[in-house]
Amino acid sequence: MWLDIQIFGFRALWSPYYFLFVLGMAIIYYLMTGPYRHKFGGGNESRPSRKQQAFFYSGMVLLYAVKGAPVDLLSHMMLTAHMIQMAIYYLIVPIFIIKGIPAWLWRKVVCRPKIKPILMFLSKPLISILLFNILFSFYHLPAIFDFAKSSQVAHTSISLVILIAAFIVWWPVLTPIKEFDRMPPLGKIFYIFANGVLITPACVLIIFANAPVYAAYTENGAWMQALALCVPSGVLEGISYSISGPEMFSPMSTMEDQQLGGIIMKLMQEITYGTVLARVFFGWFTRESLQVDPLPAGEK
Repeated sequence: MWLDIQIFGFRALWSPYYFLFVLGMAIIYYLMTGPYRHKFGGGNESRPSRKQQAFFYSGMVLLYAVKGAPVDLLSHMMLTAHMIQMAIYYLIVPIFIIKGIPAWLWRKVVCRPKIKPILMFLSKPLISILLFNILFSFYHLPAIFDFAKSSQVAHTSISLVILIAAFIVWWPVLTPIKEFDRMPPLGKIFYIFANGVLITPACVLIIFANAPVYAAYTENGAWMQALALCVPSGVLEGISYSISGPEMFSPMSTMEDQQLGGIIMKLMQEITYGTVLARVFFGWFTRESLQVDPLPAGEK
């Protein structure tokens, strides 16, 4: 039986406070990189290009779409929605934000005496790639996943730690600051490929499990705790008698949802990494082609 998710109310569906938070970040970006950039160290630096602005504002739209719009509520009911959320939140949003913020502003943030040495260490390719993939894989172990869904503090803290690791894992490939751009193009290609390999075990665990692995999607008490992360307590208490589990809101069985979630995560990861890898490869290929000495005049 399907039920309309409207029963959870406007606040659970659209997270108005989170919308104001994302809108506030967009306004701050506009002010810091636009009319007031000289007050933030921009000096005579030009405004971000239209391409940079498109990246940043698109990143903000995606951020709200997966963490504030109904996708966030659905992520507590369906693992498929959760995996779509994770793929966009950890793989795509960091790319857009890194590409959207101008180099001078990044330099003001990351080149501070207490931040730069830490980031220089954490963004070493081997460390950054292991940091993100270990955290992401550990998060999807059933015990840790269910714990994260049981507490607002745990859920927020774990999500933020993995998000920071996601920025760090993309930083060696996309950084606009020369001091951090330490990998040659061929190294970046192998780095992206290795990322795709290391994230696979978490997807395999989910796709090929013989039974549902997460209590947050199978046990009523654990599911209600997960819902409490985004549904106001008053609303949840008022409708708890009429809902028995996430299967009431999904056209799939729990196992089908779990398998589809793992497949979607892997596909979205492959598409994202493949796109970045292609851009790195063709950028490298183009530069190499331009460096080839032309034939002397008169030779064919």
